[in-house]
Amino acid sequence: MSGFRSVVIESPCKLSYKGGYMVVRKEDDTAKVHLSEFQTLVLHTNQVFISAYLMSELAKSKISLVVSDERHDPVGQYLPLYGAHNTSARIEEQLEWGPVAKKQVWQRVIKDKIIHQSRVLNTKAREDDAAQLEKIALEVRSGDSTNREAHAAHVYFRSLFGPDFSRDDDTPINAALNYGYALLLSSVNREVVSRGYLTQEGICHHNEFNQFNLSCDLMEPFRPIVDRIVFDNVEGDFTKEDKLLLVDMLNQAIPYRGGAYRVASVISLYVKDCLDALSKRLSVDAIEPFDVV
Repeated sequence: MSGFRSVVIESPCKLSYKGGYMVVRKEDDTAKVHLSEFQTLVLHTNQVFISAYLMSELAKSKISLVVSDERHDPVGQYLPLYGAHNTSARIEEQLEWGPVAKKQVWQRVIKDKIIHQSRVLNTKAREDDAAQLEKIALEVRSGDSTNREAHAAHVYFRSLFGPDFSRDDDTPINAALNYGYALLLSSVNREVVSRGYLTQEGICHHNEFNQFNLSCDLMEPFRPIVDRIVFDNVEGDFTKEDKLLLVDMLNQAIPYRGGAYRVASVISLYVKDCLDALSKRLSVDAIEPFDVV
Protein backbone atom coordinates (compact mmCIF):
# COMPACT_ATOMS: atom_id res chain seq x y z
CA MET A 1 0.00 0.00 0.00
CA SER A 2 1.21 3.52 -0.69
CA GLY A 3 -0.02 7.06 -0.69
CA PHE A 4 -2.11 9.13 1.72
CA ARG A 5 -5.05 9.84 -0.57
CA SER A 6 -4.62 6.92 -2.99
CA VAL A 7 -4.25 3.46 -1.48
CA VAL A 8 -2.74 0.82 -3.77
CA ILE A 9 -3.12 -2.91 -3.13
CA GLU A 10 -0.38 -4.84 -4.94
CA SER A 11 -0.29 -8.29 -3.32
CA PRO A 12 -2.88 -10.99 -2.50
CA CYS A 13 -4.98 -10.12 0.56
CA LYS A 14 -8.43 -9.88 2.09
CA LEU A 15 -10.11 -6.50 2.56
CA SER A 16 -12.83 -5.98 5.14
CA TYR A 17 -14.37 -3.21 7.24
CA LYS A 18 -14.34 -2.62 10.99
CA GLY A 19 -15.10 0.48 13.02
CA GLY A 20 -14.36 3.05 10.32
CA TYR A 21 -11.25 1.26 9.07
CA MET A 22 -10.44 -0.78 5.99
CA VAL A 23 -8.71 -3.89 7.31
CA VAL A 24 -6.05 -5.44 5.06
CA ARG A 25 -5.20 -9.04 5.95
CA LYS A 26 -2.29 -10.91 4.41
CA GLU A 27 -0.89 -14.29 5.42
CA ASP A 28 1.49 -12.87 8.01
CA ASP A 29 0.33 -9.30 8.48
CA THR A 30 -2.71 -7.12 9.19
CA ALA A 31 -2.96 -3.39 8.58
CA LYS A 32 -5.72 -0.81 9.01
CA VAL A 33 -6.45 2.41 7.11
CA HIS A 34 -9.21 4.78 8.21
CA LEU A 35 -11.64 5.58 5.41
CA SER A 36 -11.20 9.31 6.07
CA GLU A 37 -7.55 9.04 5.01
CA PHE A 38 -8.04 8.18 1.33
CA GLN A 39 -10.22 9.00 -1.66
CA THR A 40 -9.20 6.26 -4.10
CA LEU A 41 -8.53 2.56 -3.67
CA VAL A 42 -6.65 0.91 -6.55
CA LEU A 43 -6.46 -2.89 -6.80
CA HIS A 44 -3.28 -3.79 -8.73
CA THR A 45 -3.89 -7.50 -8.41
CA ASN A 46 -6.80 -9.83 -9.12
CA GLN A 47 -6.03 -11.84 -5.99
CA VAL A 48 -8.02 -9.66 -3.62
CA PHE A 49 -11.13 -10.70 -1.72
CA ILE A 50 -13.22 -7.69 -0.63
CA SER A 51 -16.24 -7.81 1.65
CA ALA A 52 -19.63 -6.41 0.68
CA TYR A 53 -19.62 -4.51 3.99
CA LEU A 54 -16.44 -2.67 2.97
CA MET A 55 -17.80 -1.92 -0.51
CA SER A 56 -20.93 -0.46 1.09
CA GLU A 57 -18.85 1.77 3.38
CA LEU A 58 -16.60 2.85 0.50
CA ALA A 59 -19.70 3.99 -1.40
CA LYS A 60 -21.05 5.87 1.63
CA SER A 61 -17.69 7.63 2.01
CA LYS A 62 -17.60 8.43 -1.74
CA ILE A 63 -14.34 6.54 -2.17
CA SER A 64 -13.55 5.44 -5.71
CA LEU A 65 -12.59 1.78 -6.12
CA VAL A 66 -10.52 1.12 -9.26
CA VAL A 67 -10.10 -2.49 -10.41
CA SER A 68 -7.21 -3.63 -12.64
CA ASP A 69 -6.97 -6.53 -15.08
CA GLU A 70 -4.31 -9.26 -15.26
CA ARG A 71 -1.89 -6.74 -16.80
CA HIS A 72 -2.50 -4.33 -13.89
CA ASP A 73 -4.29 -1.83 -16.15
CA PRO A 74 -7.47 -0.10 -14.85
CA VAL A 75 -10.57 -1.72 -16.36
CA GLY A 76 -13.39 -0.81 -13.99
CA GLN A 77 -14.56 1.55 -11.29
CA TYR A 78 -17.03 1.25 -8.44
CA LEU A 79 -18.85 4.49 -7.58
CA PRO A 80 -21.68 5.35 -5.17
CA LEU A 81 -25.19 5.04 -6.59
CA TYR A 82 -26.32 8.19 -4.79
CA GLY A 83 -23.53 10.74 -4.76
CA ALA A 84 -25.49 13.62 -3.21
CA HIS A 85 -28.68 14.13 -1.23
CA ASN A 86 -30.17 16.18 -4.09
CA THR A 87 -29.13 13.96 -7.00
CA SER A 88 -32.52 14.16 -8.74
CA ALA A 89 -32.48 17.96 -8.67
CA ARG A 90 -28.91 18.01 -9.98
CA ILE A 91 -29.79 15.71 -12.86
CA GLU A 92 -32.79 17.87 -13.82
CA GLU A 93 -30.47 20.88 -13.70
CA GLN A 94 -27.90 19.07 -15.85
CA LEU A 95 -30.47 18.18 -18.51
CA GLU A 96 -31.38 21.87 -18.76
CA TRP A 97 -27.84 23.13 -19.36
CA GLY A 98 -28.11 25.46 -22.35
CA PRO A 99 -25.94 25.30 -25.50
CA VAL A 100 -24.36 28.70 -24.80
CA ALA A 101 -23.18 27.67 -21.32
CA LYS A 102 -21.87 24.36 -22.65
CA LYS A 103 -19.91 26.06 -25.43
CA GLN A 104 -18.46 28.67 -23.10
CA VAL A 105 -17.32 26.10 -20.54
CA TRP A 106 -15.87 23.90 -23.28
CA GLN A 107 -13.98 26.90 -24.64
CA ARG A 108 -12.50 27.50 -21.20
CA VAL A 109 -11.63 23.82 -20.68
CA ILE A 110 -9.81 23.58 -24.01
CA LYS A 111 -8.03 26.89 -23.55
CA ASP A 112 -6.78 25.72 -20.14
CA LYS A 113 -5.66 22.40 -21.65
CA ILE A 114 -3.63 24.03 -24.41
CA ILE A 115 -2.05 26.52 -21.98
CA HIS A 116 -0.99 23.59 -19.79
CA GLN A 117 0.44 21.77 -22.80
CA SER A 118 2.43 24.89 -23.61
CA ARG A 119 3.85 25.06 -20.09
CA VAL A 120 4.90 21.41 -20.18
CA LEU A 121 6.77 22.06 -23.44
CA ASN A 122 8.44 25.11 -21.92
CA THR A 123 9.85 23.04 -19.09
CA LYS A 124 11.22 20.51 -21.61
CA ALA A 125 13.15 23.13 -23.65
CA ARG A 126 10.59 23.21 -26.50
CA GLU A 127 10.19 26.97 -26.31
CA ASP A 128 9.28 27.57 -29.97
CA ASP A 129 6.49 24.98 -29.93
CA ALA A 130 5.36 26.23 -26.52
CA ALA A 131 5.02 29.73 -27.95
CA GLN A 132 3.01 28.33 -30.86
CA LEU A 133 0.61 26.66 -28.43
CA GLU A 134 0.20 29.92 -26.49
CA LYS A 135 -0.98 31.54 -29.74
CA ILE A 136 -3.31 28.63 -30.46
CA ALA A 137 -4.84 28.96 -26.98
CA LEU A 138 -5.77 32.57 -27.76
CA GLU A 139 -7.56 31.38 -30.90
CA VAL A 140 -9.97 29.04 -29.10
CA ARG A 141 -13.54 30.15 -29.79
CA SER A 142 -16.85 29.32 -28.13
CA GLY A 143 -17.35 25.56 -28.35
CA ASP A 144 -13.88 25.33 -29.93
CA SER A 145 -15.66 25.71 -33.27
CA THR A 146 -12.37 25.80 -35.22
CA ASN A 147 -11.01 22.69 -33.46
CA ARG A 148 -7.92 24.31 -32.00
CA GLU A 149 -7.68 21.35 -29.62
CA ALA A 150 -6.76 18.94 -32.43
CA HIS A 151 -4.28 21.38 -33.98
CA ALA A 152 -2.60 21.89 -30.61
CA ALA A 153 -2.43 18.13 -29.97
CA HIS A 154 -0.67 17.58 -33.31
CA VAL A 155 2.02 20.10 -32.40
CA TYR A 156 2.27 19.10 -28.77
CA PHE A 157 2.68 15.32 -28.91
CA ARG A 158 5.20 15.38 -31.75
CA SER A 159 7.19 18.06 -29.97
CA LEU A 160 7.15 16.18 -26.67
CA PHE A 161 7.65 12.59 -27.82
CA GLY A 162 9.22 12.98 -31.27
CA PRO A 163 8.10 13.67 -34.88
CA ASP A 164 7.13 10.03 -35.51
CA PHE A 165 4.97 9.72 -32.41
CA SER A 166 1.31 8.75 -32.86
CA ARG A 167 -1.30 8.19 -30.18
CA ASP A 168 -2.56 5.23 -32.23
CA ASP A 169 0.68 3.23 -31.92
CA ASP A 170 1.04 0.28 -29.55
CA THR A 171 4.02 1.56 -27.53
CA PRO A 172 5.03 1.75 -23.85
CA ILE A 173 4.59 5.54 -23.99
CA ASN A 174 0.97 5.21 -25.12
CA ALA A 175 0.34 2.44 -22.58
CA ALA A 176 1.61 4.76 -19.85
CA LEU A 177 -0.45 7.70 -21.12
CA ASN A 178 -3.59 5.57 -21.27
CA TYR A 179 -2.96 4.26 -17.76
CA GLY A 180 -2.54 7.77 -16.34
CA TYR A 181 -5.57 9.09 -18.20
CA ALA A 182 -7.67 6.22 -16.82
CA LEU A 183 -6.67 7.18 -13.28
CA LEU A 184 -7.51 10.83 -14.00
CA LEU A 185 -10.88 9.79 -15.38
CA SER A 186 -11.65 7.77 -12.26
CA SER A 187 -10.88 10.80 -10.09
CA VAL A 188 -13.10 13.10 -12.17
CA ASN A 189 -15.87 10.47 -12.16
CA ARG A 190 -15.77 10.50 -8.38
CA GLU A 191 -16.19 14.28 -8.26
CA VAL A 192 -19.03 14.36 -10.80
CA VAL A 193 -20.98 11.59 -9.06
CA SER A 194 -20.36 12.95 -5.56
CA ARG A 195 -21.96 16.23 -6.64
CA GLY A 196 -25.07 14.48 -7.94
CA TYR A 197 -24.54 14.68 -11.70
CA LEU A 198 -24.54 12.06 -14.48
CA THR A 199 -21.18 11.14 -15.95
CA GLN A 200 -22.91 10.07 -19.17
CA GLU A 201 -24.33 13.48 -20.16
CA GLY A 202 -21.41 15.49 -21.54
CA ILE A 203 -21.00 19.04 -22.85
CA CYS A 204 -18.87 18.07 -25.88
CA HIS A 205 -18.39 14.31 -25.73
CA HIS A 206 -21.66 12.62 -26.75
CA ASN A 207 -20.67 9.05 -27.57
CA GLU A 208 -23.61 6.76 -26.87
CA PHE A 209 -21.21 3.97 -25.87
CA ASN A 210 -19.24 6.14 -23.41
CA GLN A 211 -20.44 5.99 -19.81
CA PHE A 212 -18.26 8.96 -18.87
CA ASN A 213 -18.84 11.71 -21.43
CA LEU A 214 -18.96 14.55 -18.89
CA SER A 215 -15.90 13.29 -17.04
CA CYS A 216 -14.01 13.01 -20.33
CA ASP A 217 -14.88 16.67 -20.94
CA LEU A 218 -13.76 17.97 -17.57
CA MET A 219 -10.55 15.93 -17.29
CA GLU A 220 -8.98 17.55 -20.39
CA PRO A 221 -6.94 20.30 -18.65
CA PHE A 222 -5.36 17.70 -16.33
CA ARG A 223 -4.00 15.42 -19.07
CA PRO A 224 -0.68 17.33 -19.34
CA ILE A 225 0.11 16.27 -15.76
CA VAL A 226 0.15 12.67 -16.98
CA ASP A 227 2.15 13.64 -20.07
CA ARG A 228 4.82 15.31 -17.93
CA ILE A 229 5.19 12.30 -15.63
CA VAL A 230 5.39 9.88 -18.56
CA PHE A 231 7.98 12.01 -20.35
CA ASP A 232 10.14 12.25 -17.24
CA ASN A 233 9.99 8.59 -16.19
CA VAL A 234 9.01 6.10 -18.90
CA GLU A 235 12.03 4.80 -20.79
CA GLY A 236 11.76 1.50 -22.62
CA ASP A 237 9.14 -0.70 -20.95
CA PHE A 238 6.21 0.62 -18.95
CA THR A 239 7.12 -0.77 -15.54
CA LYS A 240 5.38 -1.39 -12.23
CA GLU A 241 7.34 1.51 -10.75
CA ASP A 242 6.03 3.80 -13.52
CA LYS A 243 2.47 2.75 -12.69
CA LEU A 244 2.93 3.57 -9.03
CA LEU A 245 4.29 7.01 -9.96
CA LEU A 246 1.13 7.64 -11.97
CA VAL A 247 -1.09 6.46 -9.12
CA ASP A 248 0.76 8.87 -6.84
CA MET A 249 0.05 11.69 -9.32
CA LEU A 250 -3.11 12.58 -7.39
CA ASN A 251 -0.99 13.29 -4.31
CA GLN A 252 1.43 15.64 -6.07
CA ALA A 253 1.20 19.38 -5.39
CA ILE A 254 0.58 21.89 -8.20
CA PRO A 255 0.17 25.70 -8.15
CA TYR A 256 -3.41 26.79 -7.45
CA ARG A 257 -5.12 29.78 -5.82
CA GLY A 258 -1.84 31.35 -4.78
CA GLY A 259 -0.55 28.21 -3.08
CA ALA A 260 0.20 24.55 -3.69
CA TYR A 261 -2.65 22.02 -3.68
CA ARG A 262 -2.79 18.28 -4.25
CA VAL A 263 -3.88 17.31 -7.75
CA ALA A 264 -6.90 15.45 -6.32
CA SER A 265 -8.00 18.62 -4.48
CA VAL A 266 -7.57 20.77 -7.58
CA ILE A 267 -9.62 18.31 -9.62
CA SER A 268 -12.39 18.55 -7.02
CA LEU A 269 -12.44 22.36 -7.00
CA TYR A 270 -12.03 22.80 -10.77
CA VAL A 271 -14.83 20.33 -11.50
CA LYS A 272 -17.07 22.15 -9.03
CA ASP A 273 -16.31 25.49 -10.73
CA CYS A 274 -17.17 24.06 -14.15
CA LEU A 275 -20.41 22.50 -12.92
CA ASP A 276 -21.38 25.76 -11.24
CA ALA A 277 -20.64 27.66 -14.46
CA LEU A 278 -22.78 25.24 -16.46
CA SER A 279 -25.62 25.80 -13.99
CA LYS A 280 -25.02 29.59 -14.06
CA ARG A 281 -24.08 29.80 -10.40
CA LEU A 282 -20.66 31.07 -11.45
CA SER A 283 -19.37 32.97 -14.47
CA VAL A 284 -16.97 31.13 -16.76
CA ASP A 285 -14.36 33.84 -16.16
CA ALA A 286 -14.51 33.07 -12.43
CA ILE A 287 -13.32 29.47 -12.90
CA GLU A 288 -10.05 29.35 -10.96
CA PRO A 289 -7.01 28.61 -13.16
CA PHE A 290 -4.29 26.15 -12.10
CA ASP A 291 -0.88 25.12 -13.36
CA VAL A 292 0.60 21.69 -14.05
CA VAL A 293 4.33 22.28 -13.54
